[in-house]
Amino acid sequence: MSTTTVETPARAGERRPAGTPGRTRRRGEQSRAASITSHAVLIVASLTALFPVAWLFFLSLGPDKDDYLHPGRIWGKMTLDNYAFVLQDTSFFDWLKSTLVVVLGTTLIGVIVAASTGYAVSRMRFPGYRKLMWVLLVTQMFPIAVLIVPMYQILSDLQLIDSYLGLILVNCTTIVPYCAWLMKGYFDTIPFEIDEAGRVDGLTPFGTFARLILPLAKPGLAVAAFYSFLTAFGEVAFASTFLLSDDKYTFAVGLQTFVSEHDAQRNLMAATAVLIAIPAAIFFYLVQKNLVTGLTAGGTKG
Repeated sequence: MSTTTVETPARAGERRPAGTPGRTRRRGEQSRAASITSHAVLIVASLTALFPVAWLFFLSLGPDKDDYLHPGRIWGKMTLDNYAFVLQDTSFFDWLKSTLVVVLGTTLIGVIVAASTGYAVSRMRFPGYRKLMWVLLVTQMFPIAVLIVPMYQILSDLQLIDSYLGLILVNCTTIVPYCAWLMKGYFDTIPFEIDEAGRVDGLTPFGTFARLILPLAKPGLAVAAFYSFLTAFGEVAFASTFLLSDDKYTFAVGLQTFVSEHDAQRNLMAATAVLIAIPAAIFFYLVQKNLVTGLTAGGTKG
């Protein structure tokens, strides 16, 4: 009597032809060489991004204003005197106060206006709602140099020259158009059934917007706030034109005080730039959890 041995899948997997690898790569899994290459590229990209920051910090440790010409000499005379001078002998904290007032005011007003505009265009169908978004886009075509003169005349008539409110409103003119487009795209991804549920529950359109839609739009709001913050934080042209008092300078304008017609204290500029980066880094840390979600979701529908 003959017997037949049935080979189970487990046993069949144990028998491999000679020369075949011991582990089968799954679909989508990278090979070792590809993994090493991708990690190497990421490391190089990270070092490239971090190098300017590290170099700026290194130059800020040089005691002389011309140390940037001979950076190798800084190693033997590193000091924190530049930071002490900036914090104690300049108007750094006045710049900090002015910057926070302008930046936070711009971010708050800009995000509120942009969010309400984006929601209105996304949900409501009023005459010219499509043209409104294109008008906002067209306003971004004009260079700042062309806008400064008419804006200065308007602010002068309103007696808002050398005031925080005037600079905040001017900054919003450049921030709101982009953020409105961003928020409109994000609101388009939120189902209309949520608005209908709000109306069934007796909420007004504003109540639906504030109580139901905005909590769902936190990632988009985070991106808009981050863009508004960075734009207002680094803005120079408007701030240097519309703020005239030394105690109202923002960081971007305060940095210019280290440069004169015949001299440039680059060591103090480097130290100030490192200190200036701290508030921006803190704000980025607070909103970074929602940035990726907001950036990707806002572009799924247009």
